[in-house]
Amino acid sequence: MHIRVVTDQPWDVPADLLAVPIVGEPAWDGTLGELDRRTGGELRAQHAFGEVRSKPFATALVANGDLPAGRVLAIGAGEAATIDRRAVVRIGAAIERRLEGRAVHTLAVSLGDLAVLLDGGASAAAELIARGVVEGGFDPSTIYRDAVESALPVLDELVLIAPGADAVSVAAGAERGQVMGEGANLARRLANRSANDVTPRVLADEARAIAEEHGLSIDVVGPDRAAEMGMGMFLAVGQGSDNPPQMIVLRSGPEGATDARGRLLALVGKGVCFDSGGISIKSADRMEEMKMDKTGACTVIAAIATLARLAPGTPLLAVAPAVENMPGPHSARPGDVVRALNGKTVDIINTDAEGRLILGDALTYAEQLGATHLVDVATLTGAVARAFGELVTGAFGTPQPWFDDVMAAAARAGEAFWQVPLVDEYRADMDSWYADLTNSSSSDGGLVKSGLFIREFVTRPWVHMDIGGTAYFRKARPWASRGATGTTHATLVELALAGAR
Repeated sequence: MHIRVVTDQPWDVPADLLAVPIVGEPAWDGTLGELDRRTGGELRAQHAFGEVRSKPFATALVANGDLPAGRVLAIGAGEAATIDRRAVVRIGAAIERRLEGRAVHTLAVSLGDLAVLLDGGASAAAELIARGVVEGGFDPSTIYRDAVESALPVLDELVLIAPGADAVSVAAGAERGQVMGEGANLARRLANRSANDVTPRVLADEARAIAEEHGLSIDVVGPDRAAEMGMGMFLAVGQGSDNPPQMIVLRSGPEGATDARGRLLALVGKGVCFDSGGISIKSADRMEEMKMDKTGACTVIAAIATLARLAPGTPLLAVAPAVENMPGPHSARPGDVVRALNGKTVDIINTDAEGRLILGDALTYAEQLGATHLVDVATLTGAVARAFGELVTGAFGTPQPWFDDVMAAAARAGEAFWQVPLVDEYRADMDSWYADLTNSSSSDGGLVKSGLFIREFVTRPWVHMDIGGTAYFRKARPWASRGATGTTHATLVELALAGAR
């Protein structure tokens, strides 16, 4: 998709469709009033009829009158006070999704009030609308089907209209947004692919292809080498499957280098390509969704690729421990004791608490590779979904200044997080008769205990993002299809970009 920025008025821009965000109750003056006049009063008439509304994501297709655009799409943006970065991304995505089944090749979007209300002005609005349009065009139903009825249009051109703005800076913002959106869609596509399609070895192959395309270095630690190194937790999870585990490590920048902030940031993503629960097997209900348990790994792989496009050579690590958690004659059993890479022993009480095991060894390995700051992303618990639902990601971190840095990146990305406390008193619930700790305990406070377990395997500034509720939607939203959401990708990229030179 080609993106073009114009500084003309929206009524002068030819396109198949012109999208106009409606902020608050329309006053029918200024730009909106002129657009209404040129549609022959259709916008105001449709508003009076109840079709054109400011309610977020409410849409109405309006006749074009004498406008050079073939149709006008009015889309509700909500009240002015609610316009933030997340809202603007979703507006862009909702515009694209509203065009399902329509023959639109050139889409024009008037930035209008969004550019006025948003910090960063027209450049920020262009970035976020472009990112939203790209993300809104993702449809997982196209992964395995040759044809999809009422498919989303594949745009040839997106025209962003910003009268009087600096076209160069607006275009730069739009290009950045497009790259961010494409990176999120890469993560979503990988996450949505089925378990018989993406095994740990296939995920490693995908990472190799991405590394070659973007000039990244890659190392994949197989089971024999992992055993020699002492990755007992990682191997315990994967030993029940015929598909061997793979510890995938991608690196941007030369070995030993740090970024402009003196960091070597490591992004660690849980990559359980299928999670049956192992011997502690899950119920059949919705087990098919467990192909999504690799979403964290897909996200960190996509994030380092996006960074390579936006700031090539910026030092960064992406570590993706990829396994299948399956029952079988060689599976880890409840009561097995394994030794982690950092030397601690773990009593495996529940084989379905597997994500924290592979993350522990991956985080230790990231530190051994020189990481000074760490962020892990994982579909770790159901408890986080029960606490915060599917729109807010739960997060832990220590020390607080590092957590605050990560949340600043989340604000730039327009993603929602809630900090969960690390309650030290709960750590005693994971004491074991036989080992240093158990991987599971009583369900009360289970979300907090999952973070406390992972903390046992880090010695440097660390944030844990539990995307167990936000990784995928079971039903479509106005701004997103069902399936993987791409959540945290933008936050991780923004965090890494903070260290770009």
